[in-house]
Amino acid sequence: MDHEATITVGKVPAEALPTLVAAKPPDAPLCGSVLVLIQFDVCEEIRLDQLRQILGARTVDASFKHLAPGYVRYQRPPVEEALDPLVLESGERLQCDVKYYDYGVVSVIFELPFSGDWEELVQLSSRWVWDTNFESLATRIVKQKLERAAPALVKPYTAEWLKEDYFIFHLREVAGSPSAAELLTSQADFISQVVRGENQPLSDGERQEILQSRISYYPHDLAVIGWNAAFIYDTPAGAETAIQLLQYANSQLLEFRHYDDLLTKELEKVYDFLDSGARGLWSRWRTASAASKLHTVLLDVGELTERADNAIKFLSDMFSARLYKLAASRVGVPDYKDLVQEKLRTAEELYRFMVDEFNQSRAFVLELLVVIILIIELIYFFRGKPI
Repeated sequence: MDHEATITVGKVPAEALPTLVAAKPPDAPLCGSVLVLIQFDVCEEIRLDQLRQILGARTVDASFKHLAPGYVRYQRPPVEEALDPLVLESGERLQCDVKYYDYGVVSVIFELPFSGDWEELVQLSSRWVWDTNFESLATRIVKQKLERAAPALVKPYTAEWLKEDYFIFHLREVAGSPSAAELLTSQADFISQVVRGENQPLSDGERQEILQSRISYYPHDLAVIGWNAAFIYDTPAGAETAIQLLQYANSQLLEFRHYDDLLTKELEKVYDFLDSGARGLWSRWRTASAASKLHTVLLDVGELTERADNAIKFLSDMFSARLYKLAASRVGVPDYKDLVQEKLRTAEELYRFMVDEFNQSRAFVLELLVVIILIIELIYFFRGKPI
């Protein structure tokens, strides 16, 4: 691995991050890790082949619970770069990876070991899910990485980046090695609190609503997915399925948020243009330029949404497809996708209206020119002079 571009943050002040759980004896009831996922929409496209050459990074191969490498894969696998661990002043080491998606999303993943009991896990989630310190650290990392990766970025965004964060609480070991059903029976309250980031017990109705978003493939694995955090009970290899799909779902959410914001601004410009007096005869000629610009945006957004929507394929792996569908629905991908589709339809109707307005103006002007030519011919005819 090439570490020439490793982030040079040195010792990270302990107060810069939430308090970490102190190391526990190896016989702690719970052992696992917490993944903090911070994603940024930084540009329209990342040329992954060029980026790989710049960073010397590796391509991520989709890893799924049951073997189906030929059936479930990224169309354009993201590039992943492992950074040197970040060391806190307290001595704890944070593992950090950066992942680059071809549709312009950069994902920073912090992995922090955890050993303790259920109450400590609940307290940890209630602090971290609502904390913003990881976001500032991830922003520093991405800005530094993109300075070197700049040649691979297509149309980088100069405004403040859209961002999403997500937390994954992964337990690889639980005392007694309970099955998923036993874990849900005995620890439903704690699991629901972890997913919500709440340190107080939840109502029966809220707990049931949270636990509806659960899925298992084997008797001893479990994933409970919420809008801002997920609980996973599985081996490290088995958990990789849910972790990758949760990253992908959140990157999709970020992209559709961007397209929704972009279309909102473009539609506002069109409405302002139409309200500014562009309905007059001669001013209608300016609608050709405005319509052309709007149509370009429509084509660009259509192409980019299709690329983000089809970045990963599920052909025969039905479990992974169901897991992705659950993750996407919980984080809000379908809602934003529907908003984007609705605004695309509105923009298409406006485009047709503006084209019709322009065509009517052009037809009127052509008719007017014909009338003027006829009048000139008649004048010369009655004067007895040839034209």
